[in-house]
Amino acid sequence: MKRNYIILLGLLVMTSLSSCKKFLDVTPSNSADAAKAIQTPRDAQILMNGIMNQMTSSSYYGRNFIIYGEAKGGDATLFSQGRGLDALYTFNHNPNTNSFSTFWSQIYYCILQCNYLLEEIAKREAAGVTGFETAKGQALTARALMYFDLVRIYGKAYTQDKASYGVPLILNKLSYDAKPLRSSVEQVYTQILKDLVDASPLLPKTKTNGYINYYANRAILARVYLNMDNKLSALAAAEEVINATSLYTLYTNANWVDSWKSQYGSESIFELNVNPLENDLGTASLGVYQRNRNVGTTAALGFFYASTDFLSKLNEGPNTDIRRGIMARDESSATRLGALYKYSGGIPNGNATTSTMPGDKSTSNNTAVNIKVIRLSEVYLIAAEAALPSNPTKAVGYLNAIRQRNPSLTPSTILSISADMILEEKRKELYGEGHRYFDMIRTNKSITYNDEFGGITVLPTLRPKTIDRTFYKSILPIPQSEINANPPIKAQQNPGY
Repeated sequence: MKRNYIILLGLLVMTSLSSCKKFLDVTPSNSADAAKAIQTPRDAQILMNGIMNQMTSSSYYGRNFIIYGEAKGGDATLFSQGRGLDALYTFNHNPNTNSFSTFWSQIYYCILQCNYLLEEIAKREAAGVTGFETAKGQALTARALMYFDLVRIYGKAYTQDKASYGVPLILNKLSYDAKPLRSSVEQVYTQILKDLVDASPLLPKTKTNGYINYYANRAILARVYLNMDNKLSALAAAEEVINATSLYTLYTNANWVDSWKSQYGSESIFELNVNPLENDLGTASLGVYQRNRNVGTTAALGFFYASTDFLSKLNEGPNTDIRRGIMARDESSATRLGALYKYSGGIPNGNATTSTMPGDKSTSNNTAVNIKVIRLSEVYLIAAEAALPSNPTKAVGYLNAIRQRNPSLTPSTILSISADMILEEKRKELYGEGHRYFDMIRTNKSITYNDEFGGITVLPTLRPKTIDRTFYKSILPIPQSEINANPPIKAQQNPGY
């Protein structure tokens, strides 16, 4: 389906997201035509397209959010400091400097667009206009995902302290002088679940490439329930997706590597479309930040490479793990395969520094690669972890479906399977997709950083070599720009900042 990334005039006239502007002051009502912008289901879908376009910003899924999950999770490391985004790895955060305030502003920007769309749909439906179900379901699901991402960045894990501060819950337009305070982590999760449950009956059960459908909603729901340690509900949601075999199937070992060369594969449940002439980030793209720096004309920056610990796990056995096929040598040596090519839309040429394939749209612009938000393999691993306490036999089956990507490993059994084994498989399967840190935090694991890889220096005042979720910088500070605009929220700043 050809995507039309037109953002309505009423949205284009909105105030900018500069640091001096309050994040709530972006309501699309300052255009004379805003009240008439959404009249038909087609109008609603065009706006939904624009929202997904905004989700591919470098401040969100287009780069920083995914790198956040890898750099902080211990599976990615720095070879050299000063190239950019170092603070995600060194934890050099405070409310004024390296607060990554654009997580706050960009994600709330997207939430407010969802709110606007939902309010306009409600008006049209009250007037008797029909046909808005799909757009409404997509907006509710997208808003749930956005709040899920926000609360994990700024709030403690649900399994750690659900009564602690989460983020402000904004579900409708507010007055210019509104100063909302943070809801609890539990309250935010309650709203996330409500949005997902309300959305599910509105969404199609067909595969809609680049759009949110019923199964994307269920997959996100499974992810949320797992973070709440509600394993039975996570399993039920995950199995709905797994059982939709007419729509989604796991990649075979023979086609797993090549799957990264194309859009919307058989495992793709929800991916955000990135177009060469519209929302392509060019040399600021996720793929460029993960490739080898020494790549000539491809302009890769070599910000983050795989850590030594991660590579030791990926290389277990006689190097038969098929996932090595999207790794290429990094700048540290001619043999260390630490550079990732998932988001280059191609595969590396053996141990070479360059990719042999164009982007996932078969274009020469290999930075215009879609962002895979959730894949079927993740759902299998969610199901494995969720099933383990109540049905280890089922957990073994789900884990082995992914574990066999390394044929040299002995399949798990009900005697050998463990939660740690599932997490290890998840890190290998989803490396570079932004999950590791959140998994380590929710399961209360310690994270040790590979600081010695490039001989970099991380000051003890920034973070120790090993942390866990009790470290105050395990969540980001509320940005000073937001405190300046909303002074009451200062009393709710995260402890330690």
